[in-house]
Amino acid sequence: MLFGSKNNKNIEQLSIVECISRFFELPIVSVESWVEVKKGTVKVTLPFASKSLHEELIKQIIISAEDTKLDISIDTQIVSAPTKIAKIPKVKNVIAVASGKGGVGKSTTSVNLAYALMAEGAKVGILDADIYGPSIPIMLGNPTAKPSSKDNKKVEPISAHGVVASSIGYFVPAEDATVWRGPMASKALHQLINETAWPELDYLIVDMPPGTGDIQLTMAQQVPLSGAVVVTTPQDLALADAIKGIAMFNKVNIPVLGLVENMSYHLCSQCGHKEAIFSEQGGDKLSEKYNLPLLGKLPLNIDIRQHADSGKPLQVSNPEHALSEVYRQLARQTSKYCYLKSVQIA
Repeated sequence: MLFGSKNNKNIEQLSIVECISRFFELPIVSVESWVEVKKGTVKVTLPFASKSLHEELIKQIIISAEDTKLDISIDTQIVSAPTKIAKIPKVKNVIAVASGKGGVGKSTTSVNLAYALMAEGAKVGILDADIYGPSIPIMLGNPTAKPSSKDNKKVEPISAHGVVASSIGYFVPAEDATVWRGPMASKALHQLINETAWPELDYLIVDMPPGTGDIQLTMAQQVPLSGAVVVTTPQDLALADAIKGIAMFNKVNIPVLGLVENMSYHLCSQCGHKEAIFSEQGGDKLSEKYNLPLLGKLPLNIDIRQHADSGKPLQVSNPEHALSEVYRQLARQTSKYCYLKSVQIA
């Protein structure tokens, strides 16, 4: 039993650190400061969201320490990544979800990522940066909601299923078109970001419009982005545009946290058969070429579309669904790499 002698404290702690290092596939040096051992109690403070793994981690620590009587607690304190631009008050990290082209499922990914991060223990908000085609209000089930203000200075975000959101769609009627030139659209986005009374948030997920135009540059130059997630499909056309998105973020010195391969395969809702409709391994090739993590592979499945249309995200309506776990895995990876990038930058 490792905890039988006070003289073995360093060995005991190292054993636990090594266990956590293996569990999260991280170097020991990254993990050492997370662990505190005192008289048969172990306190682990994780810097990223992974609530659904806590129970399994405790089991692994007990096995590693060879002591079933350990009092183990796991806490989460999300790290705020350093940025060159001043932080948005109360918001620790801003993560842009982007794509080089439309139609790759970026908004669906943004919403499900946000709710998966919440399921993993984080406080989350969503900013709909698609000024010309806002879809977040529909996907959150509150397209007719109207924002209010408590102080006549800042607008309160709209709350939906535990996540708060801001979108031009809450200010402009759904049947109206926002026919604005680039500077006006950029100004509207700036107001959405800075004139929303965001509560304490670990992550603000920004659903970016497709492409690499004015809005994207406004985000990169005026918003304290902790990093970006680039969404693509395995198809060559989407990959070519995803490369442009990666290049844009590199030019403006925004860390790319990783890639998401959406519509990686079609998953039949009846028999579970998988079929690669939009080619295969595109995300893997892009990941290898640019040395970026492939954060997740998401299927093309009717349940995802139905829940998006109904305004009740899959993670909220059916957290036990197999696809809900796929999104939680994406959330854990995104949170983990956001932390790792913050350590590299600091």
